[in-house]
Amino acid sequence: MRSTGTLRIALRALRRNKLRTFLTMLGIIIGVGAVIAMVSIGNGASAMIERRIAALGQNVVLVMSGHVSRRGVRGGFGSWHTLTREDYASIRREVSGVAGISPELRTSVQVTAGNQNVNTTAMGVGEDYLSVRNWALSGGAPFTDQDVRTAAKVCLIGSTTSEALFPGSDPVGQVIRIRNSPYTIVGALASKGMSMMGSDQDDALLVPYTTAMVRLTGDSYFRAFVVQIQSPSMVEGVVEQITDLLRQRHRIREGAEDDFAVRTQQELAETATEMTRIMTMLLGSIAGVSLLVGGIGIMNIMLVSVTERTREIGIRMAVGARGRDILLQFLAEAVTLSVIGGLIGILVGIGTARLIAAKTGWPTLISPSSILLAFAFSATIGIFFGFYPARKASRLDPIEALRYE
Repeated sequence: MRSTGTLRIALRALRRNKLRTFLTMLGIIIGVGAVIAMVSIGNGASAMIERRIAALGQNVVLVMSGHVSRRGVRGGFGSWHTLTREDYASIRREVSGVAGISPELRTSVQVTAGNQNVNTTAMGVGEDYLSVRNWALSGGAPFTDQDVRTAAKVCLIGSTTSEALFPGSDPVGQVIRIRNSPYTIVGALASKGMSMMGSDQDDALLVPYTTAMVRLTGDSYFRAFVVQIQSPSMVEGVVEQITDLLRQRHRIREGAEDDFAVRTQQELAETATEMTRIMTMLLGSIAGVSLLVGGIGIMNIMLVSVTERTREIGIRMAVGARGRDILLQFLAEAVTLSVIGGLIGILVGIGTARLIAAKTGWPTLISPSSILLAFAFSATIGIFFGFYPARKASRLDPIEALRYE
């Protein structure tokens, strides 16, 4: 029997009971659609994290304070105050290959302007911060080296804070009050959106770190240093220089643990993408279970079909059909079910992913590889679960089949 004839007979058999055929395909449709939608959500999250890491700046190294153990208690990021102004000055002066460096310290402040009053985060940073973090201005100008040296009462304002204090107005040149002291807004920051941790980066004020230390926090230490390297090839060497310099300055003995942590942008990206990769695999695996259930449904219906059509099989064998022809016929029906279900499932999965993105704002990224994988899996399921019923049909005894009622 030719393949076209086999396919024609398979389609005719499936059309006999359209509702049962559709319900059988439904498991494959849901499975393929769920796999594509879940993998798209995972891929979208991964792409979003990569974009946000890239937005932190190019060739960036983060030096974090407070990575120590004391009296059996291990302190995490920022729990111990180990980075000082002298460390900052030493890195600027002694480490080669540094294109820019800025300290970071944060505090929560209440800001007033006219009759508006909001709580936001004030970040103390250096004059290189905007270039290191690749953060543009939508208006005004950054504060200067002189502003840093004199602890000037100037600031840069994020778009969220600006809209809360000056809705619909240009904030540049306006005066705000922080802890009853006036600060002049010299620049408006371009919008950056959410951070990797889900916080709004635009809900912030940037002030010179000296201003933050003297007027806002009273601290003599930093939360972190953000260092930009001149080229990717120099990152490893600069990390070694910073590590050696800080160990020497902090008088850390040979073999003792560092009281700081140095992380490269690549390490941050790899950690974040590994987490999203595991999440994507988990979501895809859970959705793949429905594909397996759909395959079991195909086997179940095909076994029922073999029983119902036992007499038909006997007649075909009696007029010359071989066991191989019967095997191919029933196998073609199973594969047709899974392939058509897979094609419909692809459309359902793409539509679901786009609907989720539109309704919830979650990022989704539909990749051709996930579509091909889900479709190939559905076709394989049709062959795997359809083979046993087809083999059973091909092994029926013609005489017994003709006698079957």
